[in-house]
Amino acid sequence: MPFPFTILAREAGLRLDAFLADKEVRFSRAQWQEFIEQGHVSRNGVADKPGARLRQGDTVSFTEPVLPAAHPIAAAAEDIPLDVLFEDTDLIVVNKAPGLVVHPAAGHWEGTLVNALLHHCKDLSGIGGALRPGIVHRLDKETSGCIVAAKNDQAHHALVRFFSSRQVQKTYVALVQGHLAEKEGVIEERVGRHPIHRQRMAVTEKGRMAKTGYRVRGTIGLMTLVECNLFTGRTHQIRVHLKHIGHPLCGDALYGKRGEFSRQMLHAWKLGFAHPRTGEALHFIAPLPADFPPETPALLQ
Repeated sequence: MPFPFTILAREAGLRLDAFLADKEVRFSRAQWQEFIEQGHVSRNGVADKPGARLRQGDTVSFTEPVLPAAHPIAAAAEDIPLDVLFEDTDLIVVNKAPGLVVHPAAGHWEGTLVNALLHHCKDLSGIGGALRPGIVHRLDKETSGCIVAAKNDQAHHALVRFFSSRQVQKTYVALVQGHLAEKEGVIEERVGRHPIHRQRMAVTEKGRMAKTGYRVRGTIGLMTLVECNLFTGRTHQIRVHLKHIGHPLCGDALYGKRGEFSRQMLHAWKLGFAHPRTGEALHFIAPLPADFPPETPALLQ
């Protein structure tokens, strides 16, 4: 997010802390409240309260504090098999299996990727918090594919910067309902919280601008295999954008229907970024899981 930031008409009336948490996802709303109370945030040059309501034309500035020291790791290590694509002393890249939750949370305190990483690595960064050591980005539980975790704090800080400044190449494979009229294109629509169904995201005027490039790789019966490139990283972005153009993901119970599939058919296929210590260009490809149709691999050649 560029600072200082001028509040637009559609953003008027939002709470200061809520606005910042939505615009800059590196920090939670609770963290933004702390930053505001500590004087790191100003509105029109003056410190304000977390609950202050924004007005059109307001200028919001932020002086980033020194990042906190690592928190003690509280999640338990568990011997869960991992498909490791790359590992060195700074980071690990894993092909996450579908159905694997990334980090412990309500309802999923055990059996997560973090639990597996703690057993495998022994030396994960603690910057992400007691229940999210090393985690710099996330995939939905049902989404499979490439995910990177930091093994030390220096790597963690660098990877967070890469993701927040869009220096990471992210390519997904999506199996969608129906046949697309256009073989390739770009979807640029704002994505935000659904005004009624709060567990969903939606294309909405008050959302954050999101950009998804897509290319049809082939059809499988009444379905289409689509390659998607993310230019932004909004919550549920691909799922919401593809639904918006009339082609929800196969198996997506939240934005479409399950049908014959047991999960949303979305796979984080490729991931590319600079090594946080050496600067070397890294590129990874995660093999497709077995629940994609057998025709799929040939369409990706």
